[in-house]
Amino acid sequence: MSAETVLFNKYSLVKGAARRARQLQSGAPPLSNSKSMKACRVAQDEIRAGLVTFVLPEKLVAPAVDHVGVEALKFGIL
Repeated sequence: MSAETVLFNKYSLVKGAARRARQLQSGAPPLSNSKSMKACRVAQDEIRAGLVTFVLPEKLVAPAVDHVGVEALKFGIL
């Protein structure tokens, strides 16, 4: 997967459109003219036009395990 690829799969499209739609609903100006007034559709149109991109993090952070979780792992409970 290259950094130039706007969307990697359908899940990325849905995640990206939902995030952009929330921005639009919060007052962000649209990046293009759209036939629709609905934020979700405007976001999808912007993504298809290549106006919205996203950046993948370099390194994913490992989830934190609390003390109880570590003990449970030691004893094979989880």
